[in-house]
Amino acid sequence: MLTPASRSVCVALLAGIVVLALGCSSGDSPDAEGAAPNALTAAEEADGWTLLFDGESFEGWTGLGRDSIPPGHWQIEDGTIRKVESGQVPTAPDGQPLEGGDIMTEQTYRNFELKLEWKASEGGNSGIKYNVSDSLSTAHEPVHAALGFEYQLLDDQRHPDAEAPSHRASALYDLIPAGEGKALRPVGEWNETRLVFDGPRGEHWLNGEKVLEYDLTSARFDSVFAASKYAGIEGFRTRRAGHIVLQDHGNDFWFRNIKIRELPTGEATADQATASAE
Repeated sequence: MLTPASRSVCVALLAGIVVLALGCSSGDSPDAEGAAPNALTAAEEADGWTLLFDGESFEGWTGLGRDSIPPGHWQIEDGTIRKVESGQVPTAPDGQPLEGGDIMTEQTYRNFELKLEWKASEGGNSGIKYNVSDSLSTAHEPVHAALGFEYQLLDDQRHPDAEAPSHRASALYDLIPAGEGKALRPVGEWNETRLVFDGPRGEHWLNGEKVLEYDLTSARFDSVFAASKYAGIEGFRTRRAGHIVLQDHGNDFWFRNIKIRELPTGEATADQATASAE
């Protein structure tokens, strides 16, 4: 039989377990590297990482083709950037809404490593675009939708886009599908993306595993590009210091822990003539 003193110890231990469990399930739980959401670890700081999202504001971000964030379509929520469900609005033929629009970093990046966490809504569609030129994008309809290489974000189980392998989550959209062994977490759980864009090379990672890689100068890339929706867009493939973009495809989506580090510039190649996204 428990004494009053031992009973008190048990109660305290149980309370501690409950508090710990609640903390680990909240949006403020540490990430896999031991940092609180939207914060850098000491190791990340030493390696040159910077935050692209402070967890509280849109500082450093703006609407593509705009001078501010599209109101009502994006908001800060519980330490995340939330793309708010658009509802019934006019859309372009590819399904992108004509109201609202993508958001982009104010700064541009040429050679970089990017990582972030994202969570999809049921049937949701979004993307992370890079090598994005604001002027190239706004010269084409819809004017608030970025033109750039895209790390596809999707609910592969429910969204009709998943019928095409190169349109599924973590693919290089409309160009290269992710490998068959990718481990996409269920809707409602956070997925971890890592993206490397260094010289002509690109890599897409999902939940700690590399799912694809490409070389812009390869014959393989020539072939997939020629068959893609981008083939007729002059300047699309040009390497540049481009913006990082979060896509508005009309659906609820959440982003956090957005971090980047710039990589040393390698030797310039013939397709790196454009120095800026503007």
